[in-house]
Amino acid sequence: MSQTQVARSAHPIGPNYKWIALSNTTLGMLMATINSSIVLISLPAIFTGVGVNPLAPGETNYLLWMLMGYMIITATLVVTFGRIGDIYGRVKLYNLGFAIFTVGSILLFLTPGSGNTAIILMILFRLVQGVGAGFLMANSTAILTDAFPAHQRGMALGINQMVAILGSILGLIVGGVLSVISWRYVFLVSVPFGIFGTVWAYLKLRETSQISSRRQGIDWLGNVTFFLGLTILLIGMTYGIEPYGTSAMGWGNPLVIAALIIGTVLLVAFVWIEMHVTDPMFQLSLFKIRTFTYGNISGLLSGLARGGLQFILIIWLQGIWLPLHGYNFEDTPLWAGIYMLPLMIGFIIMGPVSGWLSDRFGARIFSSVGMFLQALGFLLLTFLPTNFDYTGFALILFIMGIGQGMFASPNTTEIMNSVPASQRGAGSGMRSTFQNAATVISMGMFFSIVTAGLAVNLPAALFGGLTKAGLPANVSTQVAHLPPVAALFAAFLGYNPMQTMLPPAVLHNLPQASQNNLLGKSFFPNLMSAPFVDGLHIAFYIAAAMCLVAGCVSLIRAKSAVSAAEMEHIEIVAPEVEAVAELAND
Repeated sequence: MSQTQVARSAHPIGPNYKWIALSNTTLGMLMATINSSIVLISLPAIFTGVGVNPLAPGETNYLLWMLMGYMIITATLVVTFGRIGDIYGRVKLYNLGFAIFTVGSILLFLTPGSGNTAIILMILFRLVQGVGAGFLMANSTAILTDAFPAHQRGMALGINQMVAILGSILGLIVGGVLSVISWRYVFLVSVPFGIFGTVWAYLKLRETSQISSRRQGIDWLGNVTFFLGLTILLIGMTYGIEPYGTSAMGWGNPLVIAALIIGTVLLVAFVWIEMHVTDPMFQLSLFKIRTFTYGNISGLLSGLARGGLQFILIIWLQGIWLPLHGYNFEDTPLWAGIYMLPLMIGFIIMGPVSGWLSDRFGARIFSSVGMFLQALGFLLLTFLPTNFDYTGFALILFIMGIGQGMFASPNTTEIMNSVPASQRGAGSGMRSTFQNAATVISMGMFFSIVTAGLAVNLPAALFGGLTKAGLPANVSTQVAHLPPVAALFAAFLGYNPMQTMLPPAVLHNLPQASQNNLLGKSFFPNLMSAPFVDGLHIAFYIAAAMCLVAGCVSLIRAKSAVSAAEMEHIEIVAPEVEAVAELAND
């Protein structure tokens, strides 16, 4: 039989296979993370391109779903996809993820029509992208863990996660450039990479994991309960940041309260189901492994502290600092991404280095010090005035990037090293679920804290500033009591908040000098500075506390995670198979 007649999956993996796995999974993570942030900066161009005002009454739902839908889907599906990968093959599911993601990107580029119909279609196509990204995220870490020997996994995962952080920042910059040309290019940019990655993964990746010969069923009841429970819970948290009635926030909305209760009840029911089914989706038995449990607790706390950081810092930059330094509001989204580059640089420097060092000296000290550095960074941010000197701000971001790099790779490596080989897909999916869900929850949490602070202090500041600028008292009162979330969303989208809040008829009746003052680059940022900083500091203090707890949890985790992982691995994989795999990897 000729070589071409041999099944592709039966070809030997070769000594360099681990580098093929690293480069392909890194491309997948880069593509997925670029897309998670590229839309953030391109939202104004997207909504303008299809003729929808995202700040108009009744239209903010579209804004929230364009912003959060992708993240909700990835958060709720990665465990399911990781578990299915354990049963049917991680590489197969990973390849499928590349293909689905590419199809979603093509559909977004070709979105027909305009108005609300076009936005609804784009939201659906973004959910398709999220499904593809879920397959990629759930299985990429497991594929890397299979491909690399234990003494090199930290380095490999460090590079993979460094590129993921790089993608989240590059998305802001690339989106800012492409959206100026056409909003469709924001989605087209992923297509060639998706096609190349799909073909490359199909041709080069091999199934090195040991798929159980025992016929395993899919836990449909557990899958559905988990998906619905987490989705409903996250949707409730997302809509909690919207105004409701006369309230600045939606936490008193009966629908939000119902979503939070129903989501929680379904998740509790899910835990009970997983304890009573033969082949559970969520491997609760993995929590008996101390390293796995403590690593995920640390990762969850880190995600809660860090997930909303980028969102809040961007609002700080776009709504206050950049306009005060002469930048037009419409240019602030791009420059916010550029001015946050020190965070990425710190991670790029330390991510692979800490992974390499943790392979040799253990992960505990690096992950713990990384969390303590992030806590220090959050505390240092509270000492900055709202109109800060950029040198100090950049240095703090760099320190926090170093801290993220020191924590992320060692923590992930310890988690994956502690998981039995046959359950790495499920373990990877569970880790990703904690991270992705923490990001969505963190955004809602930090946004609520900042908005609550604005709701208390912004009305008085706005009323005083508007009446001093020449507006009638009744108009000033009306504008001052608009939900502060409208101003935050406007700043986040790169709109002039005053232009969106002031009635056009009132604005046009003012003298030109008064219009220029109200719509100038300094009027709103100066009014917003003092009310904004109170909520901002509370958010930073809470984030610092979570980082400190995460660092302490990292310190008390098991000291011998790698040796424990090797014992688990040997119990499941035949010694001769393990020996051959290690030779091939080395």
